[in-house]
Amino acid sequence: MAGALEGVHIIDLSNVVSGPMAVQMLADQGADVIKVEQPKTGDISRMSGQERGGITAMFAVLNRNKRSIALNLSEAEGREILFDLVRDADVIVQNYRPGTMDRMGIGYAVLCKINPDLIFASISGFGDDGPYANRRVYDPVIQGVTGFAACQAAPHGGEPELIRNIVCDKATALTAAQAITAALFARERGASGQYIEIAMVDSGLAFLWPDGMWNHTLTGEGIRPMPALSEAYRITRTTDGYVTYFCVSDSEWQGMCRAIEKPELGTDPRFVTILDRIGRLAEIGEILDEAVSQWSTNDICARLDAEEVPYARVNALDEVHNDPQIRHRGSITEVVHSKAGTMRMPKPPARFGETPSEIRFEAPTLGQHTDEILLELGRSSDQIGNYHATGVVD
Repeated sequence: MAGALEGVHIIDLSNVVSGPMAVQMLADQGADVIKVEQPKTGDISRMSGQERGGITAMFAVLNRNKRSIALNLSEAEGREILFDLVRDADVIVQNYRPGTMDRMGIGYAVLCKINPDLIFASISGFGDDGPYANRRVYDPVIQGVTGFAACQAAPHGGEPELIRNIVCDKATALTAAQAITAALFARERGASGQYIEIAMVDSGLAFLWPDGMWNHTLTGEGIRPMPALSEAYRITRTTDGYVTYFCVSDSEWQGMCRAIEKPELGTDPRFVTILDRIGRLAEIGEILDEAVSQWSTNDICARLDAEEVPYARVNALDEVHNDPQIRHRGSITEVVHSKAGTMRMPKPPARFGETPSEIRFEAPTLGQHTDEILLELGRSSDQIGNYHATGVVD
C-alpha cells in the first residue's frame, strides 16, 4: 500500500536538523523528495555522529527516503535547474537565514511566479524580522531565549542548564511537518499555494509553554501558586542502577507508600492530598530517595509494577534498543546501507492502518542522484557532462 503522501513532490533545500527532519517525516509518509545540496560539502550533518563509508549517523536518519542532487545555486544554470524542479513541486523547504534566498534570486517572490501552487516553508531561528532575525542560530541559542535552560535549573536557585539534545530543532521540525501537511490539505480544498514562516523561537515557546510556563501564564491577582513541574521530576539511584517514577493521584501515592514498605506515609497528614504533596515535593523526594535506594532495580520495579505506580528503569543508551517494550513494538529497526553497512534507526512513529509509512530507501551519498534527476528534467547527456565540467553540478 502507498504512503499517505504518495504523489506529493518536495524540494528540500534545508540543512542540519529542523528542515531535514521535517521533510524526512513527510518522506517516510510517501512523499517524493529531492534534496538539493551544495557541491563538495553538502549538508553539514554529513559530518555529524558516527561515520562509516562516508555516511554519518545523523545524516542517515534525517535524510532517508530522499534523493540527492548536488547543485551550485550561485550559478545561473544551477538556478535554472532549480526552477525546473520547482515547476512540478508541491512543496519547497529551506532554512537559510532570512533574506538569503532572495539575495540568491530564488526567494518566494520568484518561485511562486514559476509555480503559483507552491507551498514555500521557510524555517529560521528568530523569524523573518526583528532585532534577532539575522543572528546565526543553533539549538542552544533558542533554548536560552525561550526558557528551556531556565526550566532545567535545579529548584530554588540552581544554575540554568541546557537540555543536552537538540530539542528546539526537533520541536521546529514537528511544527514544520504539521504546517506543511495542513497547507497541502488547504490547497486540496481550494486554497492557493502559500508562504509558511516557521521560527524556532516560536516553535520552542509553544512546545515548552503548557507545563514549563504554567507559573507564567496567568496574570493579575488571585492566583494560586504552584511549584514548577520540574520539581516533581526525579531520577533515584537503586543499589545497581536508576529508576524514575511519578505519582500524581492519591491512589498512585498510596501504591508508592506500600511499594517502599512505608504504608504509614499514605495516611500522614502532611501528604494526604495532591495539594499537600505538591507543597512538600522536596521533603517527599528525600524520603523516597532514601527508601528506593535500598532495593535493586529489578526488585523496586517489580514492587512498583505490582502497586500500579507509574515508573521506569532508566536505560543506559546502549540498553534502549533492547528494552522489552521497544523490542515488542519493533520501534527500532536495523537497515543495511550500501555504504555505511548495518545501522539502527527508529521506525516512523505514526502507524497508519491503511497508508503505512516505511523506510523505502537509504540516505543518499552527496549528489548520488544528480544525473538521474537531470535526465528526468529532460537534460541531455552532453548537457549533463557540461554541467559537471563547469561545476554547476557535482
